[in-house]
Amino acid sequence: MIVLISTLCGLATTYNACIDIHVVRPVLQYYPPETLPKDHAAVLVCCGPGNNGGDGLVCARHLKLFGYKPSVFYPKINNRPLFQNLRLQCEQMDMPFLSFFPSEAHLIADSYNVVVDAIFGHNYVGPATSEFSIIIDKLKQIHTDVPICSIDIPSGWDVDEGPREELGLQPDMLISLTAPKRCASTFRGKHHVLGGRFVLEEKFHLNLPPYPHTDPIVELKTQTLHAQHSPLPPSSSSSSTAAE
Repeated sequence: MIVLISTLCGLATTYNACIDIHVVRPVLQYYPPETLPKDHAAVLVCCGPGNNGGDGLVCARHLKLFGYKPSVFYPKINNRPLFQNLRLQCEQMDMPFLSFFPSEAHLIADSYNVVVDAIFGHNYVGPATSEFSIIIDKLKQIHTDVPICSIDIPSGWDVDEGPREELGLQPDMLISLTAPKRCASTFRGKHHVLGGRFVLEEKFHLNLPPYPHTDPIVELKTQTLHAQHSPLPPSSSSSSTAAE
């Protein structure tokens, strides 16, 4: 049985260097660039100001290395040196950063094959600012036309309870990092993928599924997940390294 957790107290930052393969590999597996017809495998990566947005910048860089054509929307820039460097790496690869989010939802559907949701992560407590709530609302309008892949937690979701009323996204793919969070028990999309075989399971009292062969990811069947109490602190009292 898989234990769903609230947070891992900063592990996301410790293992940030491994985020590339764990996020990009599921996209490669289910949405390979050679099958995407719009504008040479165009992908929109939406990044928030916290660690989840940093994961999105890393994801965008590696998507380009694997043959995609990513564009980044990063409206609230994090000025910490790490995030400045992540953005600079993308810019040096001639990756476009959008000055404005598409004004109409259909413009996203017409221009992009996949959307990567890296707006809010496990520290999100809401409500979202008007700027981000507009973005999330537009993404909700196109989720039946363009697959949305959320990193770790769908934006607008509570880490424990799941979607907050009508705000949260309903992505096609959820890529859980390290271990599924409790909210993953409410995920009903097509693919739930776990990346995090580098985690010390015994140290953090986790019960994770076996990874096939040398793969860095494993697909989970959402309907078989059962939330249990975790020995880790609840999300409201846990420490973290960045505000989402």
